[in-house]
Amino acid sequence: MDDPSRERTLSDAALVPEGLDATIVLVRHGESQYIVEGRFQGQADTPLTERGRRQAALAAERLATPHARPALPIPDGPALEIVHSPLARTAATAAEIGAAIPGDVPLRPDGGFLEIGQGEWEGLHRDEIVAHHGQTLATWRRRPTEAWAPGGESLPEVAARVRPSLAALLGRLAVAGTPGTRDRDQVPGYGEPPADHPWSILVAHDGVFKVSLLTLFDLPLERFWMWSMDLCAISAIEIRGGQPVIRAYNHTGHLAPLLDEAAVEAQEARSRSGAL
Repeated sequence: MDDPSRERTLSDAALVPEGLDATIVLVRHGESQYIVEGRFQGQADTPLTERGRRQAALAAERLATPHARPALPIPDGPALEIVHSPLARTAATAAEIGAAIPGDVPLRPDGGFLEIGQGEWEGLHRDEIVAHHGQTLATWRRRPTEAWAPGGESLPEVAARVRPSLAALLGRLAVAGTPGTRDRDQVPGYGEPPADHPWSILVAHDGVFKVSLLTLFDLPLERFWMWSMDLCAISAIEIRGGQPVIRAYNHTGHLAPLLDEAAVEAQEARSRSGAL
């Protein structure tokens, strides 16, 4: 009879395939209607705004030419796939990227990467939540494993659904490439060429990215607030011989045209008002 003590649960099983050489590019979705309105989103399916669509187009353009200076640490060759949360704001961002980058890259919706469910808070303005659920919100912001939105998901619940989806993404990358080793130079910056291992794009949400990164780097869920990702920011996690390494985080330089336009509009408004 098998010894039950030797059985490995899903949470105990190795997440990263042994010797995996691969890169995951993370892209948060663009601005959505609820963001503009100051409402909690969670899994509420709100569309991109016009600005959000432009953010997605700029992120897509950047990923279409990743080695233009300043180069992103992304391998040569086409992406293996674009995995995305099924919600409208992420699906639209993923579609924009898929239309721009080279190759016929498949889009794969995955419900494991849905944003954290915010239960009764979804659709409410943040001021309403402060007024009616202020203590719960304050605890969530300070000790996120001890409190969460009424009717929403706890962080352990989110981690439980993220892990198999992340494992599946990594497994497909492992099948597409060949194992590497850690017995090589681990310090970049010596003029090495772009990596030639497989890579995939994951388009999702700030909250679920927080949990995904904690899971990937084997950090406790209590560290939830250590990560933050701007709208349509680009990050790159390289896995070298089975070891994940942050190569780029929260890059937003490609969104500069939108910031420049906002600055011009603000200057024009001041000129019209006569303000200094």
